[in-house]
Amino acid sequence: MAVSWRPLSAESVAEWVELTNVLAVADSTDEFYDAAALTEELEEPGVDPRLDTLGVWQDGVLAGFGQLRISSGLFEGQARAEIYGGVRPECRGQGLGVEIMDRMEARALELAAQRHPGAPVMMRVPGGVEGSSARPMLERRGYRILRYYHEMTRPISGAPLPPTPPPRLPLRRYSADLAEAVRLAHNDAFSTHWGSIPIDAEAWAALTGSQTFRPDCSFVSLGPDGVVQAYILVCQWVPGEAWVHLVGTRQQARGAGLARACLAASVRAMAEQGYAKACLAIDSQNESGAGALYASLGFQLDRVIAHYGRLDPAR
Repeated sequence: MAVSWRPLSAESVAEWVELTNVLAVADSTDEFYDAAALTEELEEPGVDPRLDTLGVWQDGVLAGFGQLRISSGLFEGQARAEIYGGVRPECRGQGLGVEIMDRMEARALELAAQRHPGAPVMMRVPGGVEGSSARPMLERRGYRILRYYHEMTRPISGAPLPPTPPPRLPLRRYSADLAEAVRLAHNDAFSTHWGSIPIDAEAWAALTGSQTFRPDCSFVSLGPDGVVQAYILVCQWVPGEAWVHLVGTRQQARGAGLARACLAASVRAMAEQGYAKACLAIDSQNESGAGALYASLGFQLDRVIAHYGRLDPAR
């Protein structure tokens, strides 16, 4: 069997799409991607695909992949390394996943030392649903479950919203001129969220300029001074499915129903755009009441995903 290792590239995107969509079914994650979305991942700020991605081919077929992102800032004094990847089901048990992790971890430590000298590195890896073959491998490598994330879905067609009070502040559909104001509101809203690191302007521009972003289903709540007080940003990776990517309310504006108003407006817009369902993920330990908010608007638990982590000391 001929085995070769090389970075992912524009030339391998079609193979990468095919593999990720096989894994979405095999591992029950429903994390489907198209070529445009994965091409954008190779072009993300701070990502060098020649060093931060990896593919392994067996007899010319992409059998597995790995990719890495390093946080632009620190959380509790730690750099964060996000490692993603997977191995084709019929190619498992051959040590490919171990080799991918070996290489991605080594690169993570190297890059984190460049960007955040002297900081310990928290390696974070999705562990999939209960029974995932990734979990035992991660645990053997010293990873432990940091958080569970609840993925929730809501049908759009034929599922009317419950009555909601009129918004206390004006709502406005997202537009490009609001990008910086929404970024500032997001960083304030997430300043108390576990694991959150402020998003810089470059990364925010990549998010709101992505072909997956759906401004027609994204809304903001504006205060009398024009400052964004709450927002919802929606993306789409799967045809017919709107992904509620970010929802937040500034600290001082919480409890006024602003996020609820934004989310309700977004669901109505999804119906207008012909979406079949809405999806989102929430930290199971979120203390802001977001889970109850989503449930009150018809979102129901679909699956639970474990996220693993391992802290590597400063080097």
